Amino acid sequence: MPAPRTVLLTGAAGGVGTLMRELLPAYGYDLRLLDLHPVEGAPDAITADLADPRAVREAVRGVDAIIHLAGISLEAPFEKILKANIEGTYHLYEAAREEGVPRIVFASSNHAVGFTPRPGAGDPLIPVGTPHRPDTFYGLSKAFGEDLAQLYWDKHGLETVSVRIGSCFAEPTSVRMLSVWLSPADGARLLHAALTAENVGHTVCYGSSANTRLWWDLSTARALGYEPRDDSEPYAGKLIAEQGELDPDNAAHACLGGHFVSDPPIWPY
Repeated sequence: MPAPRTVLLTGAAGGVGTLMRELLPAYGYDLRLLDLHPVEGAPDAITADLADPRAVREAVRGVDAIIHLAGISLEAPFEKILKANIEGTYHLYEAAREEGVPRIVFASSNHAVGFTPRPGAGDPLIPVGTPHRPDTFYGLSKAFGEDLAQLYWDKHGLETVSVRIGSCFAEPTSVRMLSVWLSPADGARLLHAALTAENVGHTVCYGSSANTRLWWDLSTARALGYEPRDDSEPYAGKLIAEQGELDPDNAAHACLGGHFVSDPPIWPY
């Protein structure tokens, strides 16, 4: 697929959105930014709520593709998750269908399968086809988004790459994150691959760097043309010295979703 020129980036003021709006233009993209809140340093950004179908359709009109990062990224009461992550994602897909946008890159999450046991030493990596086992209402909304993407591909021919993002930060901050870390540079590489790969239909992939302690299978991401270059291992010694190794008897360490399975962080708004 030729590289799309104009890409709508939802959630542009968020953590991952801020990183990607700084990195993706180098790949030749003209980003149209959207967020519920003003985007610092971007006076032309669209301030809109995904709960407003008319505003969403106006934001989508004329773009070549969409990167959908917007929504609640932690646990919250179901009513809030329903409005922001479930209904909001539906409105975005409907707008894309109505406006003829051919592809969405959907920010799914490892929390869609968060209760999956993490692999031990010598165990196979977790495959993309592992059943949904959401660890929170947040994770449930990501499982819904993947299924919505499948429906819109099968019924309307709207392509999606659903990226089960691990933890996209400048550097890992916990021992668990050594296994699921996605460096910002690799994040941009993965999104670029997801935007430009041919014939993706609905493809689900895990989103992380090529970490030595990797828990999941990156083969579907690599099949898109993603070539991760970073590894969390240089941070391992310091983090393990400070926090200790993961304890398999601790539910927060034994499951893929980490502390989301036992004591999830709560959305503050």
